[in-house]
Amino acid sequence: MTVDHSKLKLGKKPAHHDPRTLQMANYLELPAIPATQDWTKKAASNWGMMLNDKLGDCTCAAVGHIIQAWSANAEAKEIVLPDQAILKTYEAVTGYRPDDPSTDRGAVELDVLRYWRKTGVGGYKIDAFVALEPKNHAHIQAAVDLFGGAYIGLALPLSAQTQKVWSVPPGGPSGNAAPGSWGGHAVVVEAYDAHGLTIITWGQPKRMTWSFWDAYCDEAYACLSELWAGKKPAPSGFNLAALKSDLKQVTG
Repeated sequence: MTVDHSKLKLGKKPAHHDPRTLQMANYLELPAIPATQDWTKKAASNWGMMLNDKLGDCTCAAVGHIIQAWSANAEAKEIVLPDQAILKTYEAVTGYRPDDPSTDRGAVELDVLRYWRKTGVGGYKIDAFVALEPKNHAHIQAAVDLFGGAYIGLALPLSAQTQKVWSVPPGGPSGNAAPGSWGGHAVVVEAYDAHGLTIITWGQPKRMTWSFWDAYCDEAYACLSELWAGKKPAPSGFNLAALKSDLKQVTG
């Protein structure tokens, strides 16, 4: 099957690493993490483009996709945010105006996460978010398993435009495969196994290898939501009280 993503939109601006961002390592003594996890099975087969074929709003579309995964697995009914909710968030965070295409310039993931926590997206807020170590496979597996997914950023290479499974070409991450040679993209991880990860992008699941993750992931976050954990005890090993206390100190 021929794959061509070249006409689709990206939209993640370069990663900002604020030293005030809470680190997952400070709150999680990792329990035994299963070798595989997959939160996509209960969700709809079509996750919705959420305008990311027309706009560089991937940072906001990813919010919609993780809300789908959380609600499909932990709530009575899957929640699919309307495109208008995604558009409203993109406009608020970036200043995008539909009457001026030049304002479609993408967004910084941290800006979207802060807006999501303080204001909410489509009526849903997160309680907190914590940064993961980008090259720590145990962290990404724990985030997906314990928190129902991970919100990540990729510095995509041009070579990814025509790959069915995103992987590092035989020549390594250089030339056409250089990180960021295509652009930045925000997605959510909703499954993993020994061979790689499954992300949600442009309305569909897509596979990537762990080597691709190591070469091109430049930021990653775990998000705590009432949709996922509000109706049951905090995940094993996660100090929710300490996290909320620290969050108030650094963000007000």
